Amino acid sequence: MIWWGRTGSRPAQKSRLRELSTPRQILASFSRILAVCVAGILLGLLLTFLAIERGTGIGTVEAGPWTYRPSIGTTEIDPYTRAMLARSGELPLGAAEGLSITARGDSAGATFDPGCDYVVAGAVPRARYWTLSVHSPEGDLVANAAGRYGFTSAEILRSADGGFEIIVAPRARPGNWLPNGNATRFVLVLRLYDTELDTRSAPLDGTALPRITKLRCR
Repeated sequence: MIWWGRTGSRPAQKSRLRELSTPRQILASFSRILAVCVAGILLGLLLTFLAIERGTGIGTVEAGPWTYRPSIGTTEIDPYTRAMLARSGELPLGAAEGLSITARGDSAGATFDPGCDYVVAGAVPRARYWTLSVHSPEGDLVANAAGRYGFTSAEILRSADGGFEIIVAPRARPGNWLPNGNATRFVLVLRLYDTELDTRSAPLDGTALPRITKLRCR
């Protein structure tokens, strides 16, 4: 007896299925699936590494050239922040202690160039005490011949109206000079201690933080 269907006879269908089920076909299908899985894992690892290396990703808030993580120092800390802290060995400020804010470039969006001078000026959110320091992207203080690693709100020179300017430059400058040493890469870290800010409920506006402007380059 012969069965007829829209796609042909059943014996013919069984023959095609047997052809598709050969060891070579099975191995080829498995290899394609394995290649897709490996590519997905490698892509995920690469994106995670870049997020940790650049300090951006899930849980990061941008405010002009500055970035911060509201969940750091809290019980709601996200996995990316945990990985970043584990890599750098940094001890974060607790939520009740203050807030750490990082800049990896100027207000124009360009990454810091160690051969250029920068001026940091403008408003600083209300805090009992704040510091501005130069670090490597890994979180280490940048060595320099002057032995100066940062400024505090208590020692900084101010103008008559209470404003201030900090010059970040490889060579000495008059006023508030903050050397970046011979670092090939650096970041600026602004720490606000005992601040009234609640960044978990209201994100910081970029205008509430100092502006970073590139001056001249060597």
